[in-house]
Amino acid sequence: MTVVELGSMYAAPTAGRMLRDFGADVIKVEDPAAGDFARQWQPAHLGQSIGFARLNSGKRSVGVDLRAPEGREVVKRLVAHADVLIENFRPGRMEAWGLGFAALRELNPRLVMCRVSGYGQDGPNRERPGFGTVAEVIAGYAFLNGWPETPPTAPPFGFADSIAGISAAYGTAMALYRRGITGEGSEVDIALYEPLMFMLGDAVLHYTASGEIMRRQGNSSGAASPRGIYQAGDGGWLAIAASNQTIAMRLFDAMGRADLKTDPRYATNTARMTNNESLQKIVTAWIQEHGRDEVLAILERHEVVAAAVNDASDIAGDPHFRERTLRPLTGTVLGDVVVPGPILHIDGYDGPAYAGVPGVGEHTREVLLDRLGMSEEELGLLQAAGVVSAPAAA
Repeated sequence: MTVVELGSMYAAPTAGRMLRDFGADVIKVEDPAAGDFARQWQPAHLGQSIGFARLNSGKRSVGVDLRAPEGREVVKRLVAHADVLIENFRPGRMEAWGLGFAALRELNPRLVMCRVSGYGQDGPNRERPGFGTVAEVIAGYAFLNGWPETPPTAPPFGFADSIAGISAAYGTAMALYRRGITGEGSEVDIALYEPLMFMLGDAVLHYTASGEIMRRQGNSSGAASPRGIYQAGDGGWLAIAASNQTIAMRLFDAMGRADLKTDPRYATNTARMTNNESLQKIVTAWIQEHGRDEVLAILERHEVVAAAVNDASDIAGDPHFRERTLRPLTGTVLGDVVVPGPILHIDGYDGPAYAGVPGVGEHTREVLLDRLGMSEEELGLLQAAGVVSAPAAA
């Protein structure tokens, strides 16, 4: 599959990365001078944005000025031979440029156009700008995240953007499957907030059913007990998720407290939730009598769902993650580094290599000359006019 990515920042490039992970040729169209603004994001190391490197390794960068009519014509020529177009402009911008779905499907009836925006392509708020932070608050996540005594809290990473990007790739795959049946492309519309709102859907359903607004509960899920993050006697942190009856009973055995299994305050999940505060004190006291590794070893013997609270160094050094999840990112200034690989594992496919991070317009020449059959003269005129950026021929 050939994917033309007009996306910038986080969500749409995440969708492009998902498709590239499974074999798509992703042509990333960027501003010919500044490129994707994510190139300027922090953290950075030796001038390389970490977030940009993670999402865009393996893509081909073509520098094209979409504000110029000539640049838009270049994009039309790319789209005419593509399977997928991904974009994340505010609704109406692509139509104003003559690049809306109705216009592009005239050029390519098989095109799947994946559109990521703050509020979606329709609805009263469609024209409002939106980034992940806005999506996280309007979807209800920030209101539920944190403790009752603390303010609503947004995550310190691109949470809504990442989920929207993965959902966009999922929607694109469905549209491609339908195209295989009907022969026709379609428009995929993803609002940044909607995948996250789906994850928080219990809160909406609970309110409309009972009139009760779910509140911040810290590390408790509000659904099952005991569950949470605990500090062991040596200062280490771990999580326990006794999210079903069997695990809760195993936890009580692991603690040497079989009496809790028949105590009417803790014998069922409904009772445990009613008496969650007192039960958490019992669990916390037991954990604090031991070091973290000792607690985890006991819980593992009793098949209780638990794990250490990892930081990045724990993840990078874990043999399981090294074998299954992490992949080397080579050919960059970052040195000997790894990134999380594909989020799916399919039998017979080992996934891509992550080699290098494209510079702005690094692949303009090869894409426009080889893919579009553009002449050196035409390319030179476009470059002289500032419409495209392209490195000199080797």
